Amino acid sequence: MKRPHGILTLLFLALFYQSVLIGQPVLGQSKPKKYVLIGYVGGGGWTKNDIEPQKLTHINYAFAVPAQNGELAPIKAKDSVNLATLNTLKTINKDLQILISIGGWGGCRYFSDASLTDAARKKFAKSAVSFMKKHRLDGVDIDWEYPDQIGENNIFRPVDKQNFTLLLKELREQLDAQGKKDNRPASRHYLLTAATGGDTAFVNHTELGNAQKYLDYVNIMTYDLYHGNDKKTGHHSPLYQSALSDRSRNSSDDAVNGHIKAGVPARKIVLGLPFYGRGWTAVNPVNKGLFQPSAGKHMSPNYDDLVANYVNKNGYTRYWDDKAKAPYLWNPESRTFISYADKESMKHKIDYVKSKGLAGAMFWEYTLDLKEDKLLDVLVKELAK
Repeated sequence: MKRPHGILTLLFLALFYQSVLIGQPVLGQSKPKKYVLIGYVGGGGWTKNDIEPQKLTHINYAFAVPAQNGELAPIKAKDSVNLATLNTLKTINKDLQILISIGGWGGCRYFSDASLTDAARKKFAKSAVSFMKKHRLDGVDIDWEYPDQIGENNIFRPVDKQNFTLLLKELREQLDAQGKKDNRPASRHYLLTAATGGDTAFVNHTELGNAQKYLDYVNIMTYDLYHGNDKKTGHHSPLYQSALSDRSRNSSDDAVNGHIKAGVPARKIVLGLPFYGRGWTAVNPVNKGLFQPSAGKHMSPNYDDLVANYVNKNGYTRYWDDKAKAPYLWNPESRTFISYADKESMKHKIDYVKSKGLAGAMFWEYTLDLKEDKLLDVLVKELAK
């Protein structure tokens, strides 16, 4: 009678270690929550071997753009090749979903026109769905910067506030109709997501409570909260407000709470993370350059460059703002201040994603973190805990 008991014990131990080593639940326990990890991938600077699909749930390819005729503008031959290459990654991760992201900074000139009338919305949505089908993608991501606000050379109107919602509604309807034609199972329906601004103005100029009804995920761009057009330094992606902040700009927490207050369920919110920094030169040296005026040029080093040439190197010292949960660099000789994200700040943000019940995290942009010792690995590890 002892022999069967010993076998059962060994089986239990095997299941236990399996749960520890590969994240499978022990019998009798509920499965851990599955978080999304969305990587934006641009049109250049990478090869197939650079992308690690097993670490991602989604890839948003950036960008296609609306054309003056109300449809998507033709993409370059290189973009078609890139999309085909990304699709081959599904042989490594069969659950990977690939979306086309439409718009982006400088690519939103005709969004307002494309959403202006019912006929225009139908035309645009038909074009987007056709593009998705042609390139064998899994959905559409709308990155309109910005409805009813000035962006980079974009047309904008007060009616964008309502038309943003109506455009998403039309896209949702056409995506669902296409899914039925293609016999897509409900678990793999065509996705519709949106990249939204991390500032309060984006919330005020949209109807997020209504718009979210048509979206699978709302990817908040909780970065560039201080950016290249600013003549004053600041944390460009803080988790919380700094003790030194005048609170004129949102923190990531402010942005999330603003979206939730506007009617976006936490379970749909994806927290945006930057793989790059924002820097200013000729900065007032008070407070090691934090929240100080800058009379010089702006810089935007990627994470690989920051690690190789800036963090505690070449006259730069890393400091930590514990209230904001954000690192920054200061070079007293060149009077250069750099706000960025690192492993420590990323861990705090993933803890936040879990504590707030968010859907997961996304990042801009994959090619900014290609070297060893990656931020991406921190995100994967922390989300799996």
